[in-house]
Amino acid sequence: MNLFDIISLLMVLAATFGYINHRWLKLEPTVGLLMISLASSLGIMLLHWIFPGWAIVHQLQTTLSNIDFNRTLMHGMLGFLLFAGALHVDLEYFIKRKLTIATLATVGLLMSTFMVAYLSWWLFRLLGFEVNFLICLIFGSLISPTDPIAVMGTLKTLDAPQDLEANIAGESLFNDGVAVVVFTALVAMLDAQTGPGGGHGAHEGGMGGLDVLLFFLREAGGGAVLGLASGYLAYRMMLSIDDYKVEVLITLALVMGAYSLAWTLHVSGPIAMVVAGILIGNRGKALAMSEEVADYLEKFWELLDEILNALLFMLIGVEVLVISFSGKGVFAGLIVIVIVLLARFISVWLPISLIGMRNSFPRGVTRILTWAGLRGGISVALALSLPPSPEKSLILTCTYMVVLFSIVVQGMTIKKVLRRYL
Repeated sequence: MNLFDIISLLMVLAATFGYINHRWLKLEPTVGLLMISLASSLGIMLLHWIFPGWAIVHQLQTTLSNIDFNRTLMHGMLGFLLFAGALHVDLEYFIKRKLTIATLATVGLLMSTFMVAYLSWWLFRLLGFEVNFLICLIFGSLISPTDPIAVMGTLKTLDAPQDLEANIAGESLFNDGVAVVVFTALVAMLDAQTGPGGGHGAHEGGMGGLDVLLFFLREAGGGAVLGLASGYLAYRMMLSIDDYKVEVLITLALVMGAYSLAWTLHVSGPIAMVVAGILIGNRGKALAMSEEVADYLEKFWELLDEILNALLFMLIGVEVLVISFSGKGVFAGLIVIVIVLLARFISVWLPISLIGMRNSFPRGVTRILTWAGLRGGISVALALSLPPSPEKSLILTCTYMVVLFSIVVQGMTIKKVLRRYL
């Protein structure tokens, strides 16, 4: 199958599953789509087990293995999804909670990374897995960020206070970019230890503590500067005209051009998209767009966001066909779910407790932020991008199980948690 055939098949399946969910299941769209595609994949595997001669599973696995999930998401869809999500961030509430968001997206993420790494390292050793601690750190970095795509999709269905939504959305948008930088630095350190692995692209060899810090500052700071500069350029262009077709085209060019440039300059594309999206969604809508243009722009990006979300969560569901599971790995994954939730709770509770001396938070905010911290496609994409190693199958299994639990269980019950504490 060529690329167009694969995209066509995925789009047909996404539309079909979306219709089934909307017509009968009536689940939250991303949860419903994921559950139907996962159930379909498991059904195909069961039929293959009953009829071993059935070749369709092998054909599907071959087709899916031709889709580079990491490249599709991280180098393609992510820029559009982050920009679309950032367009709806209310800058006023964002600024009010800037300290909380910045702390959770950096200090909280690093705390969670180390806690998940240490606890999972002990768990893997107890279960008889020989896993390098650096691999566990990499696992901690890819599973700790809350996925903005899953989170923003869930937030659309909630009726939470705006300042709480700003906390959840702001953290998920920024800790994603920070996590990608941390993950990339850790994989570079792994490459320096074991030799070039070749699964993640070019990495800088022999990184020490200072190198990691400079790498982080270059990626994160450079991404923010690029997003601000490219977003301001687009804003000035939109300010001088009043034509919704051209202005929508400018935003598309902003996302594709700035994201591609970020990879070329080795700065953070995700952070650049978030900064540019917030700028266009606030200053751009207020000063550079007529009501007609703002309406067209919002509807265009909302539709694009829905289409890409549908494709992404369907891909997560069918990806189970190409991941190698073992009984011991699945058992480890079940315990890792608890470890990730515990690390999330502590990494939220400690910063919130300290910041709470100067800021007011709603009752139960730690529990709400813990349960609303969904993991999604970004974690799966980063895990799939790991260099080949004996531990990769275990990390993939644990990542996939955490993501499924997060989207299905947490995603379906977050409304009940909100109703209980708000």
